[in-house]
Amino acid sequence: MDSLLTEYFPILVFLVIAGGVGVAMITASFVLARQRPDSEKLSPYECGFDPFEDARVRFDVRYYLVAILFIIFDLEVAFLFPWAVSLGDIGLFGFWSMIAFLAVLTVGFAYEWRKGALEWE
Repeated sequence: MDSLLTEYFPILVFLVIAGGVGVAMITASFVLARQRPDSEKLSPYECGFDPFEDARVRFDVRYYLVAILFIIFDLEVAFLFPWAVSLGDIGLFGFWSMIAFLAVLTVGFAYEWRKGALEWE
């Protein structure tokens, strides 16, 4: 049991040092920075204008579609890079499995395009 605890001791030291540095930075910010809040600094900011609506309004579904498209194609790139690096090792099966993966993504992209999900009105 002692050997197990000694293996985790450097992690404990790291966490203590990281926590100490974080607390020291926050404390230094409060001590050294000028704290002079005025009404202009404390007012809500929305593109230089006073807020004119409630912040809890319903968003158009197209915002979510764009977010989902971004996640899908971001994941595609995340899968393509390791695949391209190890293409010589995985052989023909790995190549065709990635082609099938890309085909599924292409069909989904074409479907969203035909449905008008990419049109911004």
